[in-house]
Amino acid sequence: MSLFEVSIPLAILFVTFGLTVGILFGFFGMGGSFFVTPALLVLGHSAPTAVGTGLAFVFWTSLVATVTHRDLDHIDYRLGMLLILGMTVGIEIGKQTLLVLMDVGLADLVVSLLYVVLLGAVGVFVIYDGRHPSIEDGETVGGRPALSVHLERVRLPPTISVGEHGEISVWVVLAIAMIIGLLSGFLGVGGGFLMVPALMYGLTVPGAVAVGTDIFQITVSSAYGTVTYGRRGAIHVAMLLPLLVGSTVGTRIGAVLTDHLDDTALRTTFGVMLLIGSLSVAGKTISHTYDIELLHTLSLTLLLGGALVMSVIILYLGLRNIRNERSSATM
Repeated sequence: MSLFEVSIPLAILFVTFGLTVGILFGFFGMGGSFFVTPALLVLGHSAPTAVGTGLAFVFWTSLVATVTHRDLDHIDYRLGMLLILGMTVGIEIGKQTLLVLMDVGLADLVVSLLYVVLLGAVGVFVIYDGRHPSIEDGETVGGRPALSVHLERVRLPPTISVGEHGEISVWVVLAIAMIIGLLSGFLGVGGGFLMVPALMYGLTVPGAVAVGTDIFQITVSSAYGTVTYGRRGAIHVAMLLPLLVGSTVGTRIGAVLTDHLDDTALRTTFGVMLLIGSLSVAGKTISHTYDIELLHTLSLTLLLGGALVMSVIILYLGLRNIRNERSSATM
């Protein structure tokens, strides 16, 4: 299929998919390309095209969300700039690694397998986090997440003040960002599924600020990734445009709902959806290997259906809370 051609039914499908993924991205700060890239893989596109299109989708979606989170004062710009620096270096390393694998014919297989593992692992973590609210403090040391205590023991100057407690080495922040950036460049993800937990549990950044700051850095880092893949003609323009139409609306809705809905109660559901994504990509890989058309169709249905169900739940609960808040204010 040409990168500039798409059927009308598929375009309509991706407008809807963009809307649902946009709601998830604006609300959780993750899930943008983590669903778009696998969807393109399931549809049979090459790994570079899926990754490049996923990064382009994340750029526009995060740009819209950043404007909303800025208005809500959810962005730590100093921390965000450090994350951007580390992410940019990591993305370049990840991109070069993918291109090497593509030259030897292993890119599609490796990217698919990594998606299966990462979606599954993060899904299990999110489910555990949702079912054990105390994990919000993690394994604590003096009431603080143990991870943050360990990270603060690195005293290599210079240091910056972040989160709700002391200071942390700038080099720790850069190392975290570079590792996540490597995955971003290799898999075409914005990195939010790793960055948000790292900010919350490692740097003790409040949830809303972690989401806003992460989306801010994703805007810049994904722009860099989009340009690098775009120069190689690895962006499916016809597929990207309908995604952006839907996500522009969905992202603003999701970002606004962060002030009206506690995401803790929804983490288990979101984790299940990540596991569904893992199964979907696994099914796609098996179906392409053994030419099982039914499994291919089931994989795509699971991926698109999971995102739709989750976004509907968020929208319903968020609007219900807004209505209740307004009713209470008028009483």
